[in-house]
Amino acid sequence: MITLSSARGAVRAGVLTAALAALLCTTATTVSAASADSPSPHPAAVRADVPAGVTAGVAVFDRQTGTFTEQLNTAAQFRSASVVKLLIALDVLWNRSPDALSAADRARIDTMLRGSDDTAASTFWSNNGSGAIVDRMVTRLGLTDTARPPSTHPGYWGYTALSARDTVKIYRYLLDSTPAATRDYLLGNLRQSTRCATDGYDQHFGIAGSFNRPWAVKQGWSGFSSGGCTAPTTTAAKAAEAAEAAGEPAGTAAARTSAGADAVDLSRPALHTTGVVGAGDRSIVAVFTLHPSGTSYGKAYTDIGRLTRSLNVPGASRPAGTWIGTWGSGVRVRTQATTDSGAITTLPAGVEVLVGCQKRGQQVSQPPYVNDWWARLPQYGGYLTNIYLSVPENQVPGVPVC
Repeated sequence: MITLSSARGAVRAGVLTAALAALLCTTATTVSAASADSPSPHPAAVRADVPAGVTAGVAVFDRQTGTFTEQLNTAAQFRSASVVKLLIALDVLWNRSPDALSAADRARIDTMLRGSDDTAASTFWSNNGSGAIVDRMVTRLGLTDTARPPSTHPGYWGYTALSARDTVKIYRYLLDSTPAATRDYLLGNLRQSTRCATDGYDQHFGIAGSFNRPWAVKQGWSGFSSGGCTAPTTTAAKAAEAAEAAGEPAGTAAARTSAGADAVDLSRPALHTTGVVGAGDRSIVAVFTLHPSGTSYGKAYTDIGRLTRSLNVPGASRPAGTWIGTWGSGVRVRTQATTDSGAITTLPAGVEVLVGCQKRGQQVSQPPYVNDWWARLPQYGGYLTNIYLSVPENQVPGVPVC
């Protein structure tokens, strides 16, 4: 069964055959390259475009002016998923230089922040007091909406309660108050975020997909069964999902859980993008989202991307190209416009991708479709056969030839 990603945006006209009419829904949004010095396309008022069915908490803080350019449900508490790894790392380095870390702990922080490694986070969580880590950081940073995991799951780090406004506070502390060596070390890791996390999820959604570098990101996801990049076995996928969703149970520290943390939604799929964007780390962006039960990772990835792209983010430079939905699962991005060239990665099923240009290459057949056009995906550094783009034409209208 062919499933297409849902879409909003300009609908491209085309003559569909009876078969295509039943199968394809075309969507493509074109954006031009924007200078970091270009005037913002949005006024300072809230302009966050939240997709239907999505619950969101959003905050964008301009460090140059000291003001928020976007605020939406900023105090709403979400389960943090891997965003709490920021607090775990800061706690490890509190009153301690990165140079004082053991080789093992340094390697754990590196992989925890770059590849969102769960085993590393669970080790620190267990060794450093579990929920007491959150308690300490709440006091140190003056956080108001953050709380250790709820009383029903006291050992699960991914169920820590966190809000968009508290996340801005965390980044402001990291940027403005942390010792330079610690700041540079932690941000250096966040700047090296890998596209594929260690659990096989594509983590370059939201900020990482919406803006050109420089950026530094810490993402979070929970409640999904597959995230592209790799195709782990069912058992491995379940294990990775359990670890990412909740964190492994660790320790039996006495709980000091707020009533608010007990009320945090632990069931709906969650996808969060947080970080700093622009020259001099001008803007801090925090976007927390919950999606309807059963939402695929590709759909949530696409929705948080659209939301993030709608935001007024001072200093941000946006990549040029056309955003187009895809269909199918296990779709590979390749080094060249041929099926026998190396695979760079696997796309999350039904995700929206940025197409820079297109060219003719090897003819691909996926009955009932045949196509020899390939799309260049600049954010992946490779090619995708146009057969998996959600457009009726073999050559996508309006996209330049490479």
